[in-house]
Amino acid sequence: MQPLVRLERARKEYGEGEARLAVLRDVDLSFREGEFAAIIGASGSGKSTLLNLVGGLDRPTQGSVFLEGRDLAGLPDDELAEVRNRRIGFVFQSFQLIPHLSILENVEVPAYYAGATRKARREAARALLERVGLGARLDHLPSMLSGGECQRAALARALVNEPALLLADEPTGNLDSSSGASILGLFRDLHASGRTILLVTHNPEVAQAADRRVEFRDGRVVSDDGSV
Repeated sequence: MQPLVRLERARKEYGEGEARLAVLRDVDLSFREGEFAAIIGASGSGKSTLLNLVGGLDRPTQGSVFLEGRDLAGLPDDELAEVRNRRIGFVFQSFQLIPHLSILENVEVPAYYAGATRKARREAARALLERVGLGARLDHLPSMLSGGECQRAALARALVNEPALLLADEPTGNLDSSSGASILGLFRDLHASGRTILLVTHNPEVAQAADRRVEFRDGRVVSDDGSV
């Protein structure tokens, strides 16, 4: 069975001339369907750049990034945008909820762009918010919620299109320890139900929630306790 995600000699550079900096250096890495992997390393190690490439938010300078057998680096912009919306769910440290929309409306947004009917996207959003414990907060604005509740809503939004892959960049970074533990519990439940998750963190305790840990240093993989 081919991996869900595969990077082949993936390299990412920024800048020009003498100022050119390699942030990711010829990475070969694969992840299986249903895997929960933590990408760890110090700030500047390349872990968030890896997530951006896997999520189609950026393209490699060289090499290939495959999702479900498709090379994201070679897709036209419109096809890449469709893959991001339909096949990948994103959870960010800063939540990135739209402030003037209710929590229910925020969760509906990806389904709206995927072409779902109003009824279908509302039912899906409502069910997911119930699942993450926000069934009583559907009409609340993000400003009316705690940080932990905002991250729960962001997680529901990431799942509304039933993505093949869930990407999380420091999802507990802005949360207190109790809220962070609650969010990690939700990730573990999602993994147990078969969801594929790649989670970036600098926190070793957060990384222990995953069943595989891949450590980056200076743009390279320096350890991997569960390589494909």
